[in-house]
Amino acid sequence: MRRSNFRDDWVKARKAAGVTAELHFHDLRHTGNTLASAAGASTRELMTRTGHSSSRAALIYQYMTSDRDRAIADRLGVMIRILLGAVSDTSEKDPGGP
Repeated sequence: MRRSNFRDDWVKARKAAGVTAELHFHDLRHTGNTLASAAGASTRELMTRTGHSSSRAALIYQYMTSDRDRAIADRLGVMIRILLGAVSDTSEKDPGGP
């Protein structure tokens, strides 16, 4: 698809969707990579999806979202509680220690 042809198709699609001219086609790449990252895609998977050959290029399109930040914090909390529970369970089972 040539750029001039694509532009016409993009403008038509954007207008049909009711999206303003401020949204550029390339913005969808950012959004897609951000959503894929939030869904748990690895850097290698993001590189494959976007056709990048370096991790640096793929990382440019990743953005931290507040929802993802919360999910990471929650998961870390679970991991810590499990670890503390395991340590607590071990000390209760063998009060003399190792």
